[in-house]
Amino acid sequence: MLRSASRTTSGTGRSAEHSSRTTPDQGAPREPGSEEYLNSEKYELKVWDINSPSSLKSFIARVNQIRRENPAFANDLSLTFHETDNSSLICYSKKSEDGSNIVIVVINLDWAHAQAGWITLDLESLGLDAKRSFEAEDLLSGGRFLWQGPRDYVELVPLSLPGHILRVRRWVRTERDFDYYL
Repeated sequence: MLRSASRTTSGTGRSAEHSSRTTPDQGAPREPGSEEYLNSEKYELKVWDINSPSSLKSFIARVNQIRRENPAFANDLSLTFHETDNSSLICYSKKSEDGSNIVIVVINLDWAHAQAGWITLDLESLGLDAKRSFEAEDLLSGGRFLWQGPRDYVELVPLSLPGHILRVRRWVRTERDFDYYL
C-alpha cells in the first residue's frame, strides 16, 4: 500500500509505521558525518552450519578452485563487461596476459527467480574470430557448448545454476581437418 508524504514523521522522512518498527539507533551513523551505520550487519558475527545441505561451502570451494586454476583471474587488466538484454544478468570476461586463457562469467543477480536472456560478447576484445566457432566449457556444471558468433542465449536458475564460468577453447585445424578445441 502506498503511503502519502503527509504520513511521515517530522524531520526524519520515515513513515510513522516504519519508525515504530526500528530501534532508535538503527539508522544512526557510526560516528558524526559517517555513511556507516552504527548497528551494521557487517559488524555482526554469524555462526553458519557449513555441513548443512543448504550450505554454500562446496560451491564456494569450487569457485575458488576455478579461480586458482585459470590465470585469467590473476589480474583485472583485461576485464571486459558484455551486453545483456536482461538487467538481472551480468556478463564479463577476463583473459590471461598471453591470451591463452579466456574466461567468460555470466551471473544471475536475482537470488529468488530464474532469469534468461541474450548476451552479446565483444569478440574482438577476447581475440576471437567472429567467423569461427569456439567451445565454451562450463567449469561449474561440466557442460560444453559450441558457440558461433557474438550472441548466445542463457538461462540461470538460482537454486541449481546461479551462473556460468565458461572457459573458452579455440578451434584449431589439424592434419586430418577434424575440429579440435584447445
